Amino acid sequence: MRIPIAREGYPFILIALFCIIIVWLVGLEWLEFLFVPLGIFVVAFFRDPERQIPVDAGSITSPADGRVIKVELIKDEKFLKTDVLRICIFMNVFNVHVNRVVDSGKVVDVIYNPGKFFNASLDKASMHNEQNAVIMVDKNGRKFAFNQIAGLIARRLVCYATPGMKYEKGQRFGLIRFGSRVDVYLPAGCKPAVKVGEKVRAGSSILGYWNA
Repeated sequence: MRIPIAREGYPFILIALFCIIIVWLVGLEWLEFLFVPLGIFVVAFFRDPERQIPVDAGSITSPADGRVIKVELIKDEKFLKTDVLRICIFMNVFNVHVNRVVDSGKVVDVIYNPGKFFNASLDKASMHNEQNAVIMVDKNGRKFAFNQIAGLIARRLVCYATPGMKYEKGQRFGLIRFGSRVDVYLPAGCKPAVKVGEKVRAGSSILGYWNA
């Protein structure tokens, strides 16, 4: 059976376990009240549960667990170079932080930009924070993108995707450590299926639909 923990969490979990054992061995039991909850938090943070992926071929799923903070039509000058529907998802430290591909297709580009670490819920985060965008094209030639954005606490973006790789909808492509945001860029004709304030889950929640 697959262990439902992201592999990136193993070093942190081992460090927490090591601290708990050392504190116990030296007899500082009162410190257990600090390290045991910390260990539980680390395990919970890196949890990676399986998800039921929607079979509807026209659906576009969420890349992240969290809360929808923006659903808007904008002129995208960075990734798709056209009018787009942008849906932004804020992830707090208690959300699952494994990221999943929003629809099936082929990776055409991966764009990494170093940057600052503003609160990920702020507008300036999408402009100035460290970020990593994956641009894909589906079998019908439609381009879409999703952009991992580091937050105030997040200091590490993990992305497995490279140009030429093919992914299925809901497949894992990366992870962000300790609070962050993921923005999805879709062609302007796509129909949103979520509203600001809604909570979504990576791989299973539908963000929108392709324009048939």
